[in-house]
Amino acid sequence: MTNEPSRTIDLGIPGVRVGHWTDTTARTGCTVVLFPDGTTGSGEVRGGAPATREFALLDPANTVARIDALVLTGGSAFGLATADGVMDHCEEHEMGLPTTAGRVPIVVAMGLFDLAEGDPLVRPGAAQGLAAAQAATAGEVEFGGVGAGAGATVAKWRGVEQRRPGGLGAAVVRHGELVVAALVAVNASGEIDDGSAVADLLAGTFDWPEVAREPFANTTIAGVFTNARLDKAGCYLVSQSAHDGFARALFPTHTRFDGDAVVAAAVGLVDAPIDVVRVLATVAVESAVRSVA
Repeated sequence: MTNEPSRTIDLGIPGVRVGHWTDTTARTGCTVVLFPDGTTGSGEVRGGAPATREFALLDPANTVARIDALVLTGGSAFGLATADGVMDHCEEHEMGLPTTAGRVPIVVAMGLFDLAEGDPLVRPGAAQGLAAAQAATAGEVEFGGVGAGAGATVAKWRGVEQRRPGGLGAAVVRHGELVVAALVAVNASGEIDDGSAVADLLAGTFDWPEVAREPFANTTIAGVFTNARLDKAGCYLVSQSAHDGFARALFPTHTRFDGDAVVAAAVGLVDAPIDVVRVLATVAVESAVRSVA
C-alpha cells in the first residue's frame, strides 16, 4: 500500500512557509509550518485520542496569543519530539515570545499514529523536525504522500484490512482579498465520505463493521491559515468551523479512536468578517481532506 505521489499548491498566505521531512521506506514523516512575527493562533481537539504538545496554550482564556510554528507529525506521541528541533530553528532565527531572558519560540505540535505502516522503530524526532524547518519555503508547497502524510491511512473502522492510503491534503479558498488555506494530515478511522454509508444506514442495509481492532491507529490533524486579522478568540472560532470540514468529508469522524485536532493561525493582513473566515475554513478543510482521495 502506497500513498499518492506528491503534488504542489501555493497556500497564498504571505510569510507562511512549509517544509517536510519524509522517510518513504519507514512510511513516516513530519511537516513544519513557520509563521511570520505577529501571527495569532488557537485550536481545538475533538477526537478522543489526541497526541499534542503546547495545545493548552492555545486556549483563548490563556495568556499567550502568538504562534511561531506548527508541526504535523507521524510517529504518534514519539513524534512530538520533532518540536524540539523546530524550537532550535526558531531560536536560531530569533523567532519567539520576547521575555526578559530572551525569546521563547511558541511551537505547537500534533501527532498521528502511523507506526504500523512501516518500521515502528523509525519515528520523526528533533533532528527530523529541524530538517523540515530548515527546508521550509514560501510559494509552492508539496502535498500528498509526503511529510506527516507519508504513512497516513483511512477507512480503518471497517477493519484494518480495508484501510486505504490517506495522505497530506491541501486546499486554498479565496473571497476577494481574503485567503484561507488548509493542510490536513488525513489518517482517519473513518472513510472519505461519498454518501454510500449514510444511504445504507437510512435504508437499514448497512453492514456494521466489527469494533476497531487497532483503536489508536488513527487521527486527522490540520492547520488552517488565513491572511485575515483575527484575535485569539477569532482563531478559536475558525478552528471550530474547520472541524465542520472534517465532518463534511469523513464518516464517521471525531470518534473515541481518533485524535482529531485543528490549529488556526491568522497572520493579520486584511480585515474580514469572522463568519466569512469560518465558512471558508470549513470549505478549505473539506476540500483538503478530499484532495487525498
